[in-house]
Amino acid sequence: MDHKGRQKRLRKELESSRLDFLLVTHLPNIRYLCGFTGSAGTLVVAPTKSLFFTDGRYTEQARSEVEGARVVIARKSPIAAAGEWLSSHARKRRSLIMGVEGEHLSVAQRALLAKCLGRGFRLREAPPLVEKARMVKDAAELSLLRAAVNLGASLFEHALRAIRPGVKETEVAAEMEYVARRAGAEGMSFDTIIASGPRSALPHGRASQAAIPAHGFVVCDFGVILAGYCSDMTRTVFVGQPSDEDRRVYAAVLGAQQAAVEAVKPGIGVGEIDQAGRKYLKKNGLDRHFTHSTGHGVGLEIHEPPRIAAGQSEVLQPGMVITIEPGVYLPGKGGVRIEDMVEVTGDGCAVLTPTSKELITI
Repeated sequence: MDHKGRQKRLRKELESSRLDFLLVTHLPNIRYLCGFTGSAGTLVVAPTKSLFFTDGRYTEQARSEVEGARVVIARKSPIAAAGEWLSSHARKRRSLIMGVEGEHLSVAQRALLAKCLGRGFRLREAPPLVEKARMVKDAAELSLLRAAVNLGASLFEHALRAIRPGVKETEVAAEMEYVARRAGAEGMSFDTIIASGPRSALPHGRASQAAIPAHGFVVCDFGVILAGYCSDMTRTVFVGQPSDEDRRVYAAVLGAQQAAVEAVKPGIGVGEIDQAGRKYLKKNGLDRHFTHSTGHGVGLEIHEPPRIAAGQSEVLQPGMVITIEPGVYLPGKGGVRIEDMVEVTGDGCAVLTPTSKELITI
């Protein structure tokens, strides 16, 4: 990973944002910028250098992982140590502007930082500079994402073998998660969703103790974390024999998903992607049953910008990786969702998820 290059590009953004320093506390942003994978640390990006503050638990880990920044082992909280180091610079100038990640800094942490900095600094909430950079993946990140997608997709075969009437949803999820760990996954990207029968109408119906019924849809939404990068996919299967109406609903969701995927290309607004899927569902009289956004970015976090939804102004760029996941949810009856991860390419897109989307009956 080009951590030094990422920090160099960030420094240019700091100049244009009129920030003297940036205090990075969000762990995924820290990992992106310097490679640290632990659970406690603060990165200070200064005009000519970077310093990473952590505690004694991570002495060896930080020294082996961190690139492009001097490691400082603090005897107090990393934020306090960073604040004290920064305060020494305030004596050289009357006023310095410190950018902070307001969304990721608690009130208590902000108060502690202000106390350590003293009067020489003005705290300002920085724009999401790192998150914006993370939206466009480099070649190394794309390779890691493809590996995560392929590992995640391989779990679907195990789900199909486990899904049977009377089997608990948690049993299906447990089988998938066990296989994922055995295959090298660090963990699951999120709580595995196995939602069957009427529960399939719950968009986020995490696997429960409910037994899979003898007839109905089963929504399987899952992903893995591999080398820090996440995958995310959804397939919906049917237990028993689907009715004509069940097949109609499934076909409508599949058509909406394909319409949205076909709309993905560089230069197009994310709102247009969202609209493409909704328009297809509207033709089938099902748009009011699609109750969430069409997708989101995926990378070091399972949900990261851009958000693929109405009212969003972000424009797609080559290197972005997003999900396309329309769904239809009929309360008391059941639901269908189909989701792929998609890479924005120079002239269109590439669907990364390798799994068939034809309706499977069990």
